[in-house]
Amino acid sequence: MDSLGGFSTLKQHKEFQSIYKKGKNIHTQSVVLFSLPKQAIHKVGFTATKKIGNAVKRNRAKRRLRALFCEYSHTLQDGTYIFVAKQSINEVSHQQLEADFKKILNKSKSFKADSQ
Repeated sequence: MDSLGGFSTLKQHKEFQSIYKKGKNIHTQSVVLFSLPKQAIHKVGFTATKKIGNAVKRNRAKRRLRALFCEYSHTLQDGTYIFVAKQSINEVSHQQLEADFKKILNKSKSFKADSQ
């Protein structure tokens, strides 16, 4: 649990579906974020569909998202976040992916007020 900065991972299909329906979504070139702010809840999920490629490519995409999330998790507000990898994620550089990640978190107003 500490590896994700105090966030626990979403496991059940119904948890994901609930956030997809109730949360707001924001798109960038390589990532989609579904977020639902809620007090005292710290949950996160990472997904990559078969459009990304085989299992190796999907797992790599999720690892890249997880690594970026670990960097920024301490600056995020309470809530539930789902990061969905887009097809272009394995072609973009780390700098571009990090820029997309920051942009998506800024657009969703997920950063704590004192951490910007």
